[in-house]
Amino acid sequence: MSRQPHSVPSPLPPVGLAQQGSRYALPGLVLVWCLWPIAWAAPAPIAVVVEQVRSEDLSDRVEALGTLEAQESIALTVKSTGIVRAIYFADGQRVQAGDPLLQLEDAEERALLQEAQVRLDEAERQYQRIAALAAQRSVAQAQLDERRRDLDAARATVAVIQARLADRLIRAPFAGVLGLRAISPGALVTPGTLIATLDDDRVMKLDFTVSSLYLRDLRPGLPIEARTDAFGDEVFTGKVQVIDSRIDPISRAVRVRAILPNPDLRLKPGLLMRVILMLNLRTVPVIPESAILYHGPERLVMRVNETANGLIAEQQQVQLGMRLAGWVEVREGLAAGEWVIIAGQDQVRPGQPVRLVEAPAGAQP
Repeated sequence: MSRQPHSVPSPLPPVGLAQQGSRYALPGLVLVWCLWPIAWAAPAPIAVVVEQVRSEDLSDRVEALGTLEAQESIALTVKSTGIVRAIYFADGQRVQAGDPLLQLEDAEERALLQEAQVRLDEAERQYQRIAALAAQRSVAQAQLDERRRDLDAARATVAVIQARLADRLIRAPFAGVLGLRAISPGALVTPGTLIATLDDDRVMKLDFTVSSLYLRDLRPGLPIEARTDAFGDEVFTGKVQVIDSRIDPISRAVRVRAILPNPDLRLKPGLLMRVILMLNLRTVPVIPESAILYHGPERLVMRVNETANGLIAEQQQVQLGMRLAGWVEVREGLAAGEWVIIAGQDQVRPGQPVRLVEAPAGAQP
């Protein structure tokens, strides 16, 4: 019998060598097994700074230039020719309605009034005498009617002379402040001669023009702010009183009149004012500008939501509106009371956990 050689098992591959075919790559398996806990560990929360979405009262601000005028303003003058006998006011004096301001010579008118009064008294006596006789049927009714006509004519003559006499005394038509005096006693004045100006400056009118594009939002009662170089950055507030009934066909602008209270009487007619008209008053959410992320035409923010597993960052597209000092209006996408990330949002991905930190005092995000 011939002896058959028996097979000897092949030795295991040396540790660290990878085998091909049906043999195992032991080192790789050991490496994967060692890294298994690291691959499935939860990501650490990203530290971020957040700010709450606030609700603010905003309006569209339309700028214009306007000129101040007094609520009531006239140039005082006379109706008839005469010599100035007396002046009862001083430059810049404040007067009340009805206060006497100027007296013209009226000796002739007073004499005529005295004569007319005598004629009136005589006409009244004649009428009373004829009326008594007519009651006794001693005179005809025609005589009584004639005496009544004489009496009425005498009364009309007295009224005319009294009116001419009243025109010789100039009174303040309303309360206000007088300007500089333009005449002196003894001067000859004629109708149209300027005596002084009178302005009621307790309330001021501010006229300005606004483009007709804003006509839909214009209405009485809208608030305005006005400034003038004479008082630096001081703001004077008022309200729109009336909108003109016509639009300028050349400039396509409409004239607007606002009312400014002037309790301290500092504002003067003729001042040039820079006007800010507040249109489309609304209450809207606002967020810091630092919370906005720009992605092409889109505007995004990272919003923080609280879940069962903690705080999670979510990406939210927003539509922005008016920009303020460091803040911006949100027209769509957010509501007041929500929280947005203002620092660290460039390191956060949607769905990633975050933790909140406070910004250092005075630090800008």
